[in-house]
Amino acid sequence: MTGAGARGSAPDASSIGAVYRFALRPRWVLSHVLVALLVVLMVFLGLWQLRRLDQRQERNALITQRSEEPTVDLAEVVDPDGSTADASAVRFRQVTASGSFEVGSDIVVRNRTFGGQPGSWLLAVLRLDDGDAVIVNRGWVPVTGAQEPPPEALAPSGPVTVEGLVETTQERGRFGSTDPAAGALRRVARVDVERLADQVDGAVYPVWIQTEALTPDPGDLPIPVEPPELGEGSHFSYAMQWFTFATIALIGYPIVLRRVARHADDPPDNEPPEWDSGVRADGDAHDADGADDRPVGRV
Repeated sequence: MTGAGARGSAPDASSIGAVYRFALRPRWVLSHVLVALLVVLMVFLGLWQLRRLDQRQERNALITQRSEEPTVDLAEVVDPDGSTADASAVRFRQVTASGSFEVGSDIVVRNRTFGGQPGSWLLAVLRLDDGDAVIVNRGWVPVTGAQEPPPEALAPSGPVTVEGLVETTQERGRFGSTDPAAGALRRVARVDVERLADQVDGAVYPVWIQTEALTPDPGDLPIPVEPPELGEGSHFSYAMQWFTFATIALIGYPIVLRRVARHADDPPDNEPPEWDSGVRADGDAHDADGADDRPVGRV
């Protein structure tokens, strides 16, 4: 078919394939693979943020639930001979413990912030009235030039009553400082209950207490650590950002391919299109239809 009918017909598959043949070149194949990997990575990061959000919401619900339960003596909810692996069942439970801090048992937990300021936590061993022991985080102190807690922040002598939250042992992740495996520790990277129990005589509870109140009042230092935050953080907004980036890539990349295919047959910038210069081989000017532009003289 020729004429208008031929011009109005849709392009066949072979012509479309010829237009996008450039996409099979090695550098374009590499581009396809990289874009696909980036999309997969962005979707994975978005899902990971949503999982983090779920974990945060479950944690907040647990804190709220435990805060509504009555405050009890530590011995009523935790077995001093129990395992640290089972301590999560009572995490964030509000408890009290009475006894005396062991003299010289102060331990500094490095690199802890409070209100955006650098500092440390101060731990101490509380010897309970029944002879057992528990690790207590007494609070936060600011960093000093000597990297040592001020004398007024050290654990007081005499009977005390601690009220606070049950916390589980802290473990080292893939990164972070490592505490020595032997010897008495006075500066540590984390509250590793099992490691600290090695330097304490007698039975040690498999949890530690985050102090909220201490009787009698210890003074200005250390400052009680802020209670667990119940916010959800930025996990949802981060997830939406990653999904948006993935969507942009999925929509934008085919558009790029379409534009490249549309201009694939355009002449390069350094090759001007072919056209009639209007000059004959003999150097005389003429029109595109071959007519002589010289004025007609009289014979």
